[in-house]
Amino acid sequence: MMNFLNSLEQLQFSKWLLASNSIFAYPTFLFMHTVGMAMVAGISAAIDLRLLGLGRGIPVRPLERLYRIMWWGFGINLVTGTCLVIADASTKLTNLDFYIKMTFVFGGIAVLVLMRKRVFAYPALDKAPLPAAAKPLAWISLVCWIGAVTCGRLLAYVGPLSGAHGLRAR
Repeated sequence: MMNFLNSLEQLQFSKWLLASNSIFAYPTFLFMHTVGMAMVAGISAAIDLRLLGLGRGIPVRPLERLYRIMWWGFGINLVTGTCLVIADASTKLTNLDFYIKMTFVFGGIAVLVLMRKRVFAYPALDKAPLPAAAKPLAWISLVCWIGAVTCGRLLAYVGPLSGAHGLRAR
């Protein structure tokens, strides 16, 4: 397995992404990954907070239009995240924190899908009290996105150190 991970890191693209001085290499990919996460987690958090009762004067139904932006953000993260993982495969794919992060991400995506089916598909939305599923889904969503962002940030500080095979962060 390590041979495969090391071979991913030896790809010309991986070397360019991690070692290039170009602003279009690592800094741009990491920035775009951050933008994508802000689009998904930020918008989702705004919807979650509305479902939990903040901003009661704001109708819920129009918030469904924000799903398009969240899916664009997820697409950006899918591309940039895959590139970042391939370039540093032996570090990221041997770190338990990475798998915890991915569990939170896919949990968050699953909750977004469920929320669309169980909350936004509710015919009386904005005309009656929110469906019973709204608040639990909003709480789970917040936990998932806060967990994903936290674990993503911790990747730099826990587990194997990037480029230093055998060394581990505290």
